[in-house]
Amino acid sequence: MERYEDSKLYQIRHSAAHIMAQAVMEMFPGEARIAIGPPIENGFYYDFELPRSLTPEDLEAIEKRMRQIIGANQPFVREEVSAEQARQQFADQPYKIELIEGLEKGGLDEYGNLLKEKPVISFYRDGPFVDLCRGPHVESTGKLNPGALKLLNIAGAYWRGDEKNKMLQRIYGTAWEKPDDLKAHLDRLEEARKRDHRKLGKELGLFYFSDDVGPGLPLFAPKGEMVRHLMEEYVRETQTRYGYQHVWTGHMVKEDLYRRSGHYDNYRDVMFPPMVDEDITLRLKPMNCPSHMTLYNEMGVHSYRELPLRFSEFATLYRYEKRGELSGLARVRALTQDDCHIFCLPEQIEAEFTLALKLIQEVLGTYKFTDYRMRLSLRGTEGKYVQDDEKWTQATAALKSALDANHVAYEAVEGEAAFYGPKADFLAKDVLGREWQLSTIQVDFIQPARLGCEYMGEDGQTHTPVVLHRAVTGSTERFLAVLIEHFAGAFPVWLSPVQAMVIPIADRHVAYARDVQQKLKDAGIRSEVDESSERMQAKIRHAQLQKIPYMLVIGDKEQEAGAVAVRLRTGEDLKAKPLAEFIQLARETIDKKE
Repeated sequence: MERYEDSKLYQIRHSAAHIMAQAVMEMFPGEARIAIGPPIENGFYYDFELPRSLTPEDLEAIEKRMRQIIGANQPFVREEVSAEQARQQFADQPYKIELIEGLEKGGLDEYGNLLKEKPVISFYRDGPFVDLCRGPHVESTGKLNPGALKLLNIAGAYWRGDEKNKMLQRIYGTAWEKPDDLKAHLDRLEEARKRDHRKLGKELGLFYFSDDVGPGLPLFAPKGEMVRHLMEEYVRETQTRYGYQHVWTGHMVKEDLYRRSGHYDNYRDVMFPPMVDEDITLRLKPMNCPSHMTLYNEMGVHSYRELPLRFSEFATLYRYEKRGELSGLARVRALTQDDCHIFCLPEQIEAEFTLALKLIQEVLGTYKFTDYRMRLSLRGTEGKYVQDDEKWTQATAALKSALDANHVAYEAVEGEAAFYGPKADFLAKDVLGREWQLSTIQVDFIQPARLGCEYMGEDGQTHTPVVLHRAVTGSTERFLAVLIEHFAGAFPVWLSPVQAMVIPIADRHVAYARDVQQKLKDAGIRSEVDESSERMQAKIRHAQLQKIPYMLVIGDKEQEAGAVAVRLRTGEDLKAKPLAEFIQLARETIDKKE
């Protein structure tokens, strides 16, 4: 499979970013300060410091000038230069000077990524525009199709993603090989806008955010909490069936525990500030593993006969995410994780991985995520990883063996492992083809030893267990965001907060409608009665907008026959059915989680 970085589209989008930067520099001669402009998935962007805020009209003018530059067919010319030559070229561009200094030291590339070796400094020229760049690019601006390019929007972005730095203006765009490809992409974007979980979440009355509570702290209304409950109840029941035990370990932990586990050194930037209680420093819990390992230790001496021991918890965690990175439920500061830690013998790793894999596949299948791939995330060269080559070798070999034993195809990627061990990540595609990292299974030989976890072996000696870290849906909040967009708010019947809306046509039908609702309640079907003064068609339309699966219309005929006229949110009319028959139909659908 061709890497995106090696593809023609990558070159087209990288070149489009340069062409856009040239157009912006011409719009603000001598005033524009340019930062970086990389290709990204499905498009590109460039960051600028400008004398004024850009407007939608500016985007139109920039896009028009880009087409003129494309028509001029300016060649892209690469030139290797010294650091001093680079500084002279960009003497009036402070962001480029900072990048050049990073390149000169050999520590960071132009995007702020750590480098393995000192890079060659190079320029790319197209016409009068010169940029600090590694490439690659197309041969000339004329290789871009002007009908397959569009600027999308303007956003704020901190320089190098640090909110302590200056806020820049970022222009996003997209570029494709053919106009038809652009149209298909824009259609997908429009569909994504319709499915945006932030928009639907409010329209469906699921969740809200309030300045009075604080950024990144969602408030769930009754309907939203019902969906959360159903999601967690389903995973809890499934885990119990697979032999997991549920525990609870609170919201605060002594900071010292995170220092011992290694999390403090790697996560302190996303921990909320400490709370000091005399001689004890506490932290809001940002992860579960040290607490679960402490619980394991407190439960007494464990025998090898007890293992595997599987602890699972729906724990609310708190992470101090940057404000600019918060995004609805997809990125929050208070998140509930379906976290599990499996304490096992080394020879049990493969069997426990297989069990976890089957559980994950069952749950994802229920949620209609069947198109996914596996990524084997390995240790990189950065300093965040615990330096214990022997344990890393053991953990990596064990994980690869488990993947191979289950005939799972995977892509190995360096630098994506947890600081304590390698992991297998599930990347699933939703109905729009967007990829989300959902589930994960991690092998950890390091933390259990650091925190003193032991078991008595068959040989009568103490040994350190291996711990598998496992999450099925990741965080409830993020997974709910994915589900809302995956289903466009029309949840499967079993997951819908309201499964049936009972609609009496006239006031004389209200008493029977309430009786129907009670019978639905007795059958475990969540329902409401629309007793408003609206006409029947308006009530049906309202229920459809609320994505309610069933609308049960009641008039004189239905009331006399003990029936309900069944309509679906899709508009399909199932006609009148005896109430008992509808209840049976609905219960079968709910029980099968269809």
